[in-house]
Amino acid sequence: MAAVLRNGSKIGMDIAPLHNAPQTSAPAPVSASAEQQAQNRELIQAVHAINAAELFGEDSELTFALDRKTGRGLIRLVRRKTREVMREISPEDVLGLADARQREDG
Repeated sequence: MAAVLRNGSKIGMDIAPLHNAPQTSAPAPVSASAEQQAQNRELIQAVHAINAAELFGEDSELTFALDRKTGRGLIRLVRRKTREVMREISPEDVLGLADARQREDG
């Protein structure tokens, strides 16, 4: 196929059909073991408890995301309004904070 410019010259174009384009797919999620799933549930509960207590202030909260490669939980401290990630916190630290908070309350 050729395109004609205003000055009359022609430019050749190679247009391939879309169905021949290489297909890419998202990486397959790792199926987490039952133990890893239990750890993630515990981590989610800890994130909820810390957020409810506003341990990081009114303007910040922890978020939980699942690392698709490892199946482990990722915890980030974010600004509530902008969702800007301020830092990443280890699961062990989050569980320790929630445990200390529960001991204070209980």
